[in-house]
Amino acid sequence: MTRPQGRRRPPRKPLDPPRRAAFDVLRAVSERDAYANLVLPTLLRERQITGRDAAFATELAYGACRALGLLDAIIVHATNRTVDRIDPVLLDLLRLGSYQLLRTRVDAHAAVDTTVEQAALEFDGARAGFVNGTLRTIASRDESSWVAELAPPAATDPVGNIAFTHAHPRWIAQCFADALGADAGELGALLASDDGRPLVHLAARPGVLTAEELARTVDGEVGRYSPYAVYLSGGDPGRLDALRDGAAQVQDEGSQLVARALTLAPVDGSDDRWLDLCAGPGGKAAILAAVAAQRGAHVTAVEPTPHRADLVEQTLRGLDADVLRVDGRETGLPAASFDRVLVDAPCTGLGALRRRPEARWRRQPGDVPGLAKLQKQLLAAAIALTRDGGVVLYATCSPHLAETVGVVADALRRQPVTAVDARPLFDAGPTPVPDLGAGPYVQLWPHRHGTDAMFAAALRVQR
Repeated sequence: MTRPQGRRRPPRKPLDPPRRAAFDVLRAVSERDAYANLVLPTLLRERQITGRDAAFATELAYGACRALGLLDAIIVHATNRTVDRIDPVLLDLLRLGSYQLLRTRVDAHAAVDTTVEQAALEFDGARAGFVNGTLRTIASRDESSWVAELAPPAATDPVGNIAFTHAHPRWIAQCFADALGADAGELGALLASDDGRPLVHLAARPGVLTAEELARTVDGEVGRYSPYAVYLSGGDPGRLDALRDGAAQVQDEGSQLVARALTLAPVDGSDDRWLDLCAGPGGKAAILAAVAAQRGAHVTAVEPTPHRADLVEQTLRGLDADVLRVDGRETGLPAASFDRVLVDAPCTGLGALRRRPEARWRRQPGDVPGLAKLQKQLLAAAIALTRDGGVVLYATCSPHLAETVGVVADALRRQPVTAVDARPLFDAGPTPVPDLGAGPYVQLWPHRHGTDAMFAAALRVQR
């Protein structure tokens, strides 16, 4: 008698295309420090993932990157292992599965099963079983229940509690709280806005296309505050003719307002030499050059990093502007030779976390002192290049006090400048920008204004 053979297990099923794309984004972020918002669109195009599948992949990839710290805390609790004791590939699979269980409407069985199958393909049955057990533990409770157990107590650490609840590192939540000077409710609203799905903002090039014309062309909505702004509700902006032709560009409305503010600041005397000292990737320089062309002025753009300088040259194509590939601190340009200077300084980028999903977990508190030193040096260089009676506009895409008012206070102590009230420079659009604060500086916020958290200070040079 022959012994009956056992049934063969059906072949393991790999992740479906949208989940695979999301997983590959997580791997790129983990392995190469890649930027999710650069990796994912390329993958979607190459793999021809469109429509609902593309939306699902985007939700999984960006969502898991945003919630990384929260997901890791739950995974650590469920496995009783620190993240450095979990294989990096397995950890990213657990993050992908956990996100589906906790923050999407995906059926729990589908979330677990697809992740376990991929674990078996990547590794073996034993580790697939580890993934299965971990995800079933996580699925036994919803996100709010996990947060209630794992978050710091609100009574003793309100900032830490809000930070954990909204999946932010505590130090970032604290720096936002310091800059806001507001109650816990507003801090929560700000952190929640980082998890929102921001609209794509377009900028119509001044003198080439109006915002109304651009809105009709792309089926968008005219912006509220910038006269150049259009809000795009969906689709791939890279496919728009207006962008390919150079008549428009992708640019947050807050950045548009910063560039425009420099053009509106009053200067004494001549007004024909403008400088963008930190120009990459070129969006603000393009607005400056387009406005300068209407006034008979000329723009010089400075950018030392080669690939960013290439982007500046590409963005400024067709405009009367020079691009210098030099360090903004040592340009070799004549002292006191510019009428208007923009210093959009390199910064932590904490004001654009909603557009850079992984950034909140990549940045560290130790990054701030070095950047603040660089910012002070760049602002000092800008002041030295500005003539008497000219204006410097200092800006960062960060609300961290050390990168904003701290840098400006240093310049006011050490440099021949006085502060100009920047608020009227932001109020000159189609709709006045509300809640700009007590001045003289401007701080935009995503939860108040729908923009990135741009800071701006206007300084008049008076030697």
